[in-house]
Amino acid sequence: MSEAAFGPAWSASLARVPETTMREWLALAMECCDVADVIALQHFRSDLSPERKPDRSFVTVADQGIEREIRARIKDRYPTHGLVGEEYGTADGDAETRWYIDPIDGTHNFIRGVPLFGTLIGIEHEGELQVGVMSAPAMRQRWFAFRGGGAWARGLDGERQIRVSTVTALEDSQLLYGSSRETARSGLMPGFDSLIADAWRERGFGDFWGYALVAEGAAEAMFEVGMYPWDLAGPVVVIEEAGGRVTDVNGERRIDAPSFVGSNGHLHEEILRRLRAG
Repeated sequence: MSEAAFGPAWSASLARVPETTMREWLALAMECCDVADVIALQHFRSDLSPERKPDRSFVTVADQGIEREIRARIKDRYPTHGLVGEEYGTADGDAETRWYIDPIDGTHNFIRGVPLFGTLIGIEHEGELQVGVMSAPAMRQRWFAFRGGGAWARGLDGERQIRVSTVTALEDSQLLYGSSRETARSGLMPGFDSLIADAWRERGFGDFWGYALVAEGAAEAMFEVGMYPWDLAGPVVVIEEAGGRVTDVNGERRIDAPSFVGSNGHLHEEILRRLRAG
């Protein structure tokens, strides 16, 4: 990808279906998030009994219940669409249109009573993501976008269009990341410590919240390791429609990589170079 391959016009060029179709998909994704919000808040700060999955991450009855409900609603409306979910895997994986579902992004926050958790949905058609939604019920916030429709935030202050920042200097930037420990262990970003040391400010705002802050222009970049496609599919559309850029640490635009870098676009190449530097 060239350095100029970002921005609202570039993102709009990635549309693969008519706007009316994307709006229909977005409406269903929002409906699914409405239901997910209710289920999540019913269980939040209650007596949860989380179970460990093989990868040692946790899952709760809320994760499972939300994903079952979302999958059922999608299949009822679009029986031929494929599903890729964190808890129940892939169904009709070779379908032309696929929905990526993360029922509760930030499960560890959810378990510990921290309100930074949300449901993420991304919709892909012919290999290109078209719609993205991130819904954070405990924060009463939601972020959403479709190709050519801009990126939007909805919360207590109403609905507003959001855009990435215009900061172009690293020393003026606010950088966000997931786990510094996991980043160091991965070996994928050897320049992590040096990079954040040269930034104006750095904070460990992981999961969807970091992506939302980049899309809103409140931070210049977010990077982390160890994600899955359902973690990134929704945020990618929101960040790109807000004018930003997303790749892995090697500059490849993909959601199945072990690393993720989302930025305002202007600082992307410098951040990639610095993160890879030993």
